[in-house]
Amino acid sequence: MSQFLADALDPESLGRVLVIKLAHFGDVLLASPVLSVLKSHAPRAEVDALVYAETAPMLADHPALAQLFTIDRKWPQRGLFHRLGSELRLLKQLRERRYDLVVALSDKPRIAWLTRVTGARHAVTAERADRSSFWRRSFTHFYSLPRGNTRHTVEVHLDALRRLGISAGPGERRVTLVPGENAEQRADALLAWHGLRRGEFIQIHPGSRWLFKSWPAARVAELMDLLHERGERIALTGSAQGAEATYLRGLFEHLRSPVVNLTGKLSLKELAAVTARARLFVGVDSAPLHIASAMGTPAVALFGPSGEVEWGPWQITHRVVTSAHTCRPCGVNGCGGSNRSECLETLPVERVLAAIDEL
Repeated sequence: MSQFLADALDPESLGRVLVIKLAHFGDVLLASPVLSVLKSHAPRAEVDALVYAETAPMLADHPALAQLFTIDRKWPQRGLFHRLGSELRLLKQLRERRYDLVVALSDKPRIAWLTRVTGARHAVTAERADRSSFWRRSFTHFYSLPRGNTRHTVEVHLDALRRLGISAGPGERRVTLVPGENAEQRADALLAWHGLRRGEFIQIHPGSRWLFKSWPAARVAELMDLLHERGERIALTGSAQGAEATYLRGLFEHLRSPVVNLTGKLSLKELAAVTARARLFVGVDSAPLHIASAMGTPAVALFGPSGEVEWGPWQITHRVVTSAHTCRPCGVNGCGGSNRSECLETLPVERVLAAIDEL
């Protein structure tokens, strides 16, 4: 515990802690080190987490996790009474846990209410000048957010604990995802069916549900053809739903070489198990890239509008490929909001291939 913080907490005093991260898949996974550090510094504490239901696989089975609570965002299809019932049950469960500390890593307005409902003695969240007095009175500690793209998201999450006087050691900051035995067996069986063995194939996950983060399908196909000509085995992964499915159909229109197509065939846990068996991961800024970090798989990451400093590969051998556009990273959904990012579309295949060769 830091001697410089008058309001630092004694980790030994923590009986139960709730970590709240209401965000997308990759964001939730990048919050996993917070669970590890809390458990390491407060080993007797029970560490719970609250996430959206669809992102639960990112933290499920985490070795530091006691209980995982979820919020169902599909309530419009289920009806108002279903939502009210679910909300009341959740609030009751959180209240009954009698938390000593709430670590709020998201800025959703409802988190202030959730924090108050828990009755926690302490609560920490990010400092935000635009929040109401009700929001500010809901927390006891605030950590500062860095200006600009100066800090990886993992470190920003850990700043919440630093504000409390809990500092993570170098070996405590790993991103953790546990595939589980069922996913491991499913991955082994699927890869064996296609004649792929651990460490002998490259996984390419070129798309994202956000099209402005995706490399052009024609260039992905060209890269895959070149790798095939060199004798590489390739496993293609991706979603078979929404905009990403349309993007992948365009990829196959350009592809000339055979590929092991696993798109739409894997759960998140199974995807992690496949990534753990790949020799190399190639992809863009999306949740699968962060899964590669959790699995320890070397990665080549293509970045356009989003910032590689904040969202790049974490604690793995990697190469980041970007353009020289002075406007990036802009964080905008494509140039002028067009869903097309020139900084990504102009990345040549040769540069990506060179990054692969370096690894």
